[in-house]
Amino acid sequence: MARYRGPVEKIERRFGVSLALKGERRLAGKSALDKRPYGPGQHGQRRGKISEYGMQLREKQKAKMMYGVSEKQFRSLFAEANRIDGNTGENLIRLIEQRLDNVVYRMGFATTRRFARQLVSHGHILVNGKRVNIPSYMVQPGQKVEIREKSKNNVQINRAIELSSQVVAVPWIDVDKDKKFGIFTRYPVREEVVIPIEERLIVELYSK
Repeated sequence: MARYRGPVEKIERRFGVSLALKGERRLAGKSALDKRPYGPGQHGQRRGKISEYGMQLREKQKAKMMYGVSEKQFRSLFAEANRIDGNTGENLIRLIEQRLDNVVYRMGFATTRRFARQLVSHGHILVNGKRVNIPSYMVQPGQKVEIREKSKNNVQINRAIELSSQVVAVPWIDVDKDKKFGIFTRYPVREEVVIPIEERLIVELYSK
């Protein structure tokens, strides 16, 4: 399935939660969800009952939209999460947080994961000194992620760094925003990853 490229604020209103799909508007408190906290469309304020399957599917869709991954990528991540030791749901969140585009976003170099994915794809990002243009690249503990020298004066990147100062930094990443680099120090613990997603329902969906 192709990646969604439509109006993202409608998606957040449909789900009723912020998925960090908008950058400046969200950080400035001007998101459509804040102004209209109900679904889009003529019947958006009506909330019908949802089945168990519907709830499971909804959580998967939220996760895919939030992290900007396709169905094929998400299935691959789930298969890997299910293969390795530990809780499958927690493994899934850990793996998806390791994606390079997400790490760039978490470091505050982009206001959205979509913008972070662009930075990676366009060659603005280095990992351990080497350019990596694959958004799904899995960052490992100890690796250094930085903005390449030629891109350090990029207006959008500097604006993102300025805005990200409003957001609490995550504990599994150390960032030097002045020098525009960060270290992915360790794998995150599930309790540290604050996202509006119940991965248990996703596991139930794929386990059928």
